Amino acid sequence: MSAVAEAPELETVTLQNGLSCSIPSSSPLAKLLRSKRTWIGPSAQERLGILRRAKSVAIVGASPNPARSSYFVATYLQQSSDYDLYFVNPNATEILGQPVYKSLADLPVVPDIVDVFRRASDIPQVMEDALAIGAKTVWVQLGIWNEEAAYEGEAKGLTVVMDRCIKVEHARFHGGLHLMGFDTGQITSRRTLR
Repeated sequence: MSAVAEAPELETVTLQNGLSCSIPSSSPLAKLLRSKRTWIGPSAQERLGILRRAKSVAIVGASPNPARSSYFVATYLQQSSDYDLYFVNPNATEILGQPVYKSLADLPVVPDIVDVFRRASDIPQVMEDALAIGAKTVWVQLGIWNEEAAYEGEAKGLTVVMDRCIKVEHARFHGGLHLMGFDTGQITSRRTLR
């Protein structure tokens, strides 16, 4: 008795060049193509423009814990930029000597940039909150990705930057990074390897 191999289920995929082809649905390539990010966001030049035009930044998910990345970014922005900073966290009262607001709606101003340190699943609600107060730009921090929320935010008129650190981008455009990475502020006569 010979066993006849069942033909794999095929899936039609569209490639970036516009051509389409059929491949097995269970193949690694099909899985990769399904997971591929399609949202792009603002270019480097556009991000520079966003940062240059901004006067105020609200950090949603700001933490008073110095070990958290939001604290590190807030410290950098406080010391290395002219932005008016507003911290949003319903569980804190003060961060870096400044008051903390429970929500974006509680802010005394409409921030130019809403910088977000929240889970990817929280991004749609933060975008709705930003729209409700009239904010124009939502900047979702490095490592956080919600493509559907980015498309929806843009469709509603928001400028969306996602999966990029505002500190790194600011430092990149303002001389705070060098070829070896972060500017540590340390002066040394030790020769670096090339």
